[in-house]
Amino acid sequence: MIMEEFVRLVITEKKAYGYLEKYCWEKGHKKQAKFCPRCKAKRPYLLGATRMRCRRCKYTFHSFTGRWIGRMRLSPIQWLWIIKLFELEVSGRKAANQLGISYPSLHKAFMAIRKAIVAEVEPELLHGEVEADEAYFGGRRRGKRGRGAYGKIPVFGLLERRGNVSVNIVKDVSAESLLKEQVKKVKRGSVLFPPLS
Repeated sequence: MIMEEFVRLVITEKKAYGYLEKYCWEKGHKKQAKFCPRCKAKRPYLLGATRMRCRRCKYTFHSFTGRWIGRMRLSPIQWLWIIKLFELEVSGRKAANQLGISYPSLHKAFMAIRKAIVAEVEPELLHGEVEADEAYFGGRRRGKRGRGAYGKIPVFGLLERRGNVSVNIVKDVSAESLLKEQVKKVKRGSVLFPPLS
């Protein structure tokens, strides 16, 4: 972002809040795109300029509730300055001094930004109850069927019960290969189930 544009954003708290809020909702700033962070019900009603309440569970929240930006008591203007100084690669000590914030608070904010970047780049690991199974695809040729059929590609799938799915092509279906895939895709402490068939 150009510095001139940035300076226009940090003039008032309202402008800074509006800019950050755009990135909190899936479809931008549209009212119907907002939902309750607790029960995921859509279309909450407004209580004030920034606070909302869920129609279903009556939970009161704002756009930053449950997000990395809402974990600290920093104003939207402070957050924009922190993000800008992070982008400019200013050290934590210098940034804390320039903004008049304690170093531990600024360090925590920098770590939140780093975690947000990693979360955007790396997909979230499967967790909870996870089912695992392998299958073979392709091999339209006539002849031997099943695992030993010529030209079939082994595929390993992981299914998070009531959640996400991960499907990958593997070189073989040996225990070692499948274990490596599980370690990469499943969070430690999860319960793995073999196929139900």
